[in-house]
Amino acid sequence: MPTITTEDGTEIFYKDWGSGQPIVFSHGWPLSSDDWDSQMLFFLLNGYRVIAHDRRGHGRSAQVSEGHDMDHYADDLAAVTAHLDLRDAVHIGHSTGGGEVVRYLARHGESRVAKAALLAAVPPLMVRTDAYPGGLPKSVFDDLQSQLAANRSEFYRALPSGPFYGFNRPGAELSEALVQNWWRQGMMGSAKAHYDGIVAFSQTDFTEDLKKITVPTLVMHGDDDQIVPYENSAPLSAELLRNGTLKTYTGFPHGMPTTHAETINADLLEFIRQ
Repeated sequence: MPTITTEDGTEIFYKDWGSGQPIVFSHGWPLSSDDWDSQMLFFLLNGYRVIAHDRRGHGRSAQVSEGHDMDHYADDLAAVTAHLDLRDAVHIGHSTGGGEVVRYLARHGESRVAKAALLAAVPPLMVRTDAYPGGLPKSVFDDLQSQLAANRSEFYRALPSGPFYGFNRPGAELSEALVQNWWRQGMMGSAKAHYDGIVAFSQTDFTEDLKKITVPTLVMHGDDDQIVPYENSAPLSAELLRNGTLKTYTGFPHGMPTTHAETINADLLEFIRQ
C-alpha cells in the first residue's frame, strides 16, 4: 500500500496511476480518495497521470490525534507532491478539498502547478462573520459536531441520504449504492479527525489565500448546493482569484462530481486542455 510519512510522523496513503500530465485530487469531508473514482478513471483513460491521497485521519491514512487543520492538510498535500516530484500539475479539490488546494497554493507556492479547479468548495469562508454576513451561523456546525459525537454511523447515513446528493429534493431518486459508499468511506476514518475537521472546513478564512493564487482556476458550483451554499462561496472565490473563472450548474447538488460525473468530467477536461 503506497504511503509517505510526513515531517510530523503521519502516514499518508495515496494512489498514483498512469503517466502524462499529473492531475491531483483532494477529497471532501469525511470521505477518502475513493470518492474520486469516476474522475480518476476518466482522466486515466484520457492519458493523464492521476494522484489522490487520503487526508490525515481519513480513509487509509493514519488516525493521528492532532493536525486536523488546513495548514496540516496543505502540508500533507505538499509532502505527497514533493515525494512524487510532480510538475505542471493540475490540482482539483472538492468541498473541504477545495480549501486544502487553496491553502496549499498560497502556503507552498505554484512552482509545481499549472492549473487548479475548485468544485463545490468551502472558500472563502463558510461561517458567518462581519466580513461574510451571508455565511452560516456557527450553531449549524456545532450541531454537526453534536450529531457526529452522538451517533456517527447514523449521521453518516442521514447526510448522503438527504442534502449531500440532493436526494431530499422532490422527485429525486435515492441511490442506495451511493449512500452506502459514502457511509463506507466516512466510517473508515477517525471520529476525532472528522470532529476537528468540521471546525477546519467551516472556520478557516481563505480570503487572503485566494488573492495570492495566480494560476488559472476554474470555480465550479451547483446553485442547489445544500452543504456549501452557492451565494457565499463560488462567486466570492472567483472574484478574489486573480485568474478565476466561475461555472455555475443549475440544480446541481453538493455531491455533483458523483451525481453528475459525466458533465463535470467533460468540463474539467476542456479546462485542462485549454
